[in-house]
Amino acid sequence: MVIVNDSNFESEVLEAEIPVLVDFYADRCGPCRMIAPAVEQISNELAGKLKVCKMDVDSSGETALKYGIISIPHIIIFKDGQPLDRIIGAVPKETIMQKIRRAVI
Repeated sequence: MVIVNDSNFESEVLEAEIPVLVDFYADRCGPCRMIAPAVEQISNELAGKLKVCKMDVDSSGETALKYGIISIPHIIIFKDGQPLDRIIGAVPKETIMQKIRRAVI
């Protein structure tokens, strides 16, 4: 899993050669902590097929604002530098996997 911020978002996410899942979160967010294990499992299971990144919205507000992140947890799946799908709120791992399968795999 890669930690991204305003300064490396473009190179790590938008210029990635494989699809990217970005988990927009904050340490203060209980639901964010609830989905963190599922995001970690997905990162391990799909290594090489899907890049998984985490972005702390409290320290990277510019990018969060650009992508309309007003509620967290908020996941965006990117492919070829474009957002394909979003998941807002704490959802089960299978819900995240369904979106990934539809969007990129």
